[in-house]
Parts: sequence; structure tokens; C-alpha cells
Amino acid sequence: MSTEVSTPEKASTPSSPPPDEGNGGESLVQRVVKMQAFQILLVLLVIVIVFSTLAPNNFANFGNARSIVLNASILAILGVGMTFVIVTSGIDLSIGSVMVFSGVIGAKAMIAVGGDSWGTAFVGIGVSLATGLAWGLFNGFLIAKAKVPPLIVTLGSLGMALGLAQIITKGVDIREVPQVMQDEIGYGNVVGQLPVLTVIAVVVVAIGIVVLHHTRFGRYTYAVGSNEESARRVGVKVDRHLIKVYALSGVLSGFAGVLFLAQFGTTAIAGQTQTNLNVIAAVVIGGTSLFGGVGTIFGTVVGLFIPAVLQNGFVIVGIQPFWQQVAVGAVLIAAVYVDQVRRASAARGGKSTRPSLRFGAKKSSPVEQGE
Repeated sequence: MSTEVSTPEKASTPSSPPPDEGNGGESLVQRVVKMQAFQILLVLLVIVIVFSTLAPNNFANFGNARSIVLNASILAILGVGMTFVIVTSGIDLSIGSVMVFSGVIGAKAMIAVGGDSWGTAFVGIGVSLATGLAWGLFNGFLIAKAKVPPLIVTLGSLGMALGLAQIITKGVDIREVPQVMQDEIGYGNVVGQLPVLTVIAVVVVAIGIVVLHHTRFGRYTYAVGSNEESARRVGVKVDRHLIKVYALSGVLSGFAGVLFLAQFGTTAIAGQTQTNLNVIAAVVIGGTSLFGGVGTIFGTVVGLFIPAVLQNGFVIVGIQPFWQQVAVGAVLIAAVYVDQVRRASAARGGKSTRPSLRFGAKKSSPVEQGE
């Protein structure tokens, strides 16, 4: 496929997406990342085996496993959106606050409609999704069109969304949620004791895997994260794509907000301060590079379960849960170090490491990188 495009009009409809097509559609770095995700899975299995040995009766049982999976379900939904964002070499610090704000607006809408029927619940779900979408579009527009660094935009959105939620509620959580949402979604089960929330999370994760790895949208996401200028030259409308990616993150944050309402029957204005950092840590631990261009949703899901299992296991065996933060921090640093070593190895093999982050630095052109 020719990459010599003389006008934007000619570049607007590429026959196929750009990245790594010379290597069968998947770069060596991407294959190594997938291998790293499976290595992280082995680490998770080792952690599970250790806690199962230390507390076989309390840890290694169906009820406890169900609790761990349920606690990770909402974070997994947020992790899907965050994976797309970080693959573009961006960041979204606002997901926790957008989740809270969307839940607040959705709860207010359901109170205004009144009743405990599915009709009321669907209004709340729709409003929460629309609210999350609005924040995502806001972030994406400022990042793509106004060229404000993602770190600054989403940090500002974090404060704005949380502050507006506190203004609307006067700092008091809303506890009026349709009972049908709590009964059928929050506490509902399918196929015996499988939580509905977990089924929803599995569906979202499965869709995310298909979109990221098997669609043009996903390939464009990798292209933008690998080299924004190169993607532009082969016809990817980078600004539009970035807006779509941040909109996706916003929608999933809004969806997580209404699911949180269903699970706990209340908003959590002061309870999501660490959500964004936990999700980012999980994405990076799972092998998605902060430098963009590589990553898997499977790795993100595995990365989410490491802190969830550690926290649960520490409580059961009587270790202070604060050690979980130490352990996760150590794993996070190790994951970033492995990514750096991987990219240095790729550079020695003749592949560009593309070190510029979209957090604030503009990526160099292919000419500047010697490509």
C-alpha cells in the first residue's frame, strides 16, 4: 500500500490500516506483549496457589472466588476503555470522577421519573451513558483539536466532574435506586450463582477484544499509538479517531457508574478517588505500554485480578491490606521496566522504540525518527 499521499482527500479512504502490515499485521513487539500477558497470568496463578495453600478453607472456595470476580467486574469495564486510550499513548485520569458524575445524573433522572420499574431503570441507564459520552467527547475534543495534553485535560476533567457531582448532591450520596436494578442486576444471578454484573463485564470485555484486535477501529488505534504522523500520512483521520477513543472511555465510565448504582444502591462521591490509578496500573501491569502502540485487553483483565486477589488474600490470611498497595506498586514498576527493556531490545533489532508520550510531548515525524 502506497504511503505517498498528496492531498487529505486521497488519504481519507485508505484501503487498509497502516501499522505493521509488513509483518503479517502484527509486530514483534506486539507478539512479545501478548507473551508478557500470559506471563502475568502465570504470576496471578502463583498468587492464587500461595493463598490457597495458606488458607485452603477460606480462600479456595467458590464463594470467595465469586466475590473476587464480582469486585473486579466494574473495574474490568473501565479497563477496556483505558486500554484503548493508553494504546493511543494517551491517558484518562477522569474515569473515576466521570463514573461518579454519571451515576449521580442517572440517579437524579430516575428520581425525577419515579417508580421502581424497568422503564425508570432504562431512563437512568440511558442518561448515565449519555453523560459519560459527553465527558468523553469533551476530553477528546480538547486533546485532538485544541492540542491540550491528555494528562492536563483529563486531570482537569477529574476535578470538574467530581466537583459538579458534589455541587449537585451537596456532598450527600443519593440512595434512591429502583429496586428492580438492584434485584436483577446488582444482586441478580444467571446459571446458578454467576453474577449478572460479571456476565455484563465478560460481554464488554469480549466486545472490546474483538474491536481492538479484529476491526479497522482497533488497527487505527494501534496506528495512532505507534506513530501519529505515519498514521496521518496513510489516511487515518487521527483527530477524529482520538475523539472516538476518548468518547468510548467516557461511555464505559458512564456505564460503570450506573452498574455501581445497581450493585450498591447508592452513589459513591468520595469512594472512587483511587479508581483511575487502579485501572491504569492494571492496564500497564497487563502489558499495555505507556508509550503506545501495543497492548491487549486480555492482559488488562489479568492485571486487574492481581490487586483484587492480593487484597482479598491478605485480609483472609491476616496480613495488613496496606501491603497490597506495596505489592501492586512493585509489580507496576517491574511491568514498566520490562516494557523499557523490550523496547530497547526492539531498537537494537532495528525497530523504532517511538519514545515520545502523548501526555505532553508531540511525536516526531517518520523522517525525524529515521523511518
